[in-house]
Amino acid sequence: MGDRRYFGTDGIRGRANSHPMTAEVALRVGLAAGKLFMSHDDRRHLVVIGKDTRLSGYTIEPALVAGFASVGMDVLTFGPLPTPGVAMMTRSMRADLGVMISASHNSYTDNGIKLFGPDGYKLSDEIELKIEAMMDEGLGEGLAAPDQLGRVKRIDDAPPRYIEIAKRAFPKGLSLKGLRVAVDCANGAGYRVAPTTLYELGAEVFPIGVDPNGMNINLDCGSTYPGALSEAVRTFRADIGIALDGDADRVIICDEKGQVVDGDQIMAMIARDWSRQGLLTGGGVVATVMSNLGLERAMLAEGLTLERTQVGDRYVMERMREGGFNLGGEQSGHIILHDHATTGDGLMAALQVLAVMVESGRKMSELARQFDTVPQLLENVRYSGGKPLDDAAVKAAIAEGQAALKGAGRVLVRPSGTEKLIRVMAEGDDAALVKRVVGDIVGAVKAAG
Repeated sequence: MGDRRYFGTDGIRGRANSHPMTAEVALRVGLAAGKLFMSHDDRRHLVVIGKDTRLSGYTIEPALVAGFASVGMDVLTFGPLPTPGVAMMTRSMRADLGVMISASHNSYTDNGIKLFGPDGYKLSDEIELKIEAMMDEGLGEGLAAPDQLGRVKRIDDAPPRYIEIAKRAFPKGLSLKGLRVAVDCANGAGYRVAPTTLYELGAEVFPIGVDPNGMNINLDCGSTYPGALSEAVRTFRADIGIALDGDADRVIICDEKGQVVDGDQIMAMIARDWSRQGLLTGGGVVATVMSNLGLERAMLAEGLTLERTQVGDRYVMERMREGGFNLGGEQSGHIILHDHATTGDGLMAALQVLAVMVESGRKMSELARQFDTVPQLLENVRYSGGKPLDDAAVKAAIAEGQAALKGAGRVLVRPSGTEKLIRVMAEGDDAALVKRVVGDIVGAVKAAG
């Protein structure tokens, strides 16, 4: 993959207003990506830009706009819109490029830039590396003539367009009438579109996390802090709770008792429902190495496969496209419904769960346990230097752990992509054995690193 200076596994991300998340870097992204996606025919070229509600969006957006307009691209800015909405608008408005300014589930002190190609999919590693190379070239080169500069417009019709697309993904003939739905929008990008969509489909909506002030995105709310949603469900006596993250591309559900339902259970529920209706393609589901063994067993019991990729929704999406799958996702709540979206979409996934609930006439708590979770333990070990995973004692501990679980479980040891951390995970039917295996491997990593 080469040595990446700016792009990580999900675009560029970092602390707001310090490298690489500065206005200067954003300007360079606009100049470089703009030049790369200008195909030099006579038509006007277009880039669309959405963002979440972070204060630092006000520094990143104008810098991107200046970069794109400088090389002759027209720019449409949407204001706050979910990441999947930006991906959809890129395709539906025939833009050459789409940009989302967000650091997803991180706090407001971070921000990020994600890029989408004209097909609405995240850019490939190769294209990101090309953009990186161009970002450090002379900034004064390849600029447009004064009469060829891009025009810039803020448009307000992206949220209503996204709402209509989301509503169309909900099965025809079904309604949310009579359902009390609590929704936590994390004070983020979905704060207007999610409650509106649910209301227009007939639900009685109880929204929280819908008062963004630039600094409260994901703060004690949203999918990474489900406590707020659990409390709201109980307070409003809701039938179901839906929590989105800051850019609304992931979702966590709560049942009417306030119990959390993770991405694995959500995938199992949608997979079973779609399989029953003959809507599931690819013969199964794509998930990551982090998904619970219980999900794999549940899929096998239905005659379906569970294919695993490395962590990251872009890798899930790549495998889905290769294998013709229309359902995939991550335990963390990134659920990709490929019939409807080109990236994870929290609201669309929630609507599929609601459809199952409405059709079955069952309570969320009865649907929440699609499978028994296999005991899973994850520990992160910090290390100072070297490569602990190359150490003979660490390799031996991993091999011993795998042997001890003998096919009734699995061991996964991997380095973090962003920090000096080794993530040690094991799962199996015997919780005490899982604990011992993780403990042994963690001990070996600490001794090595």
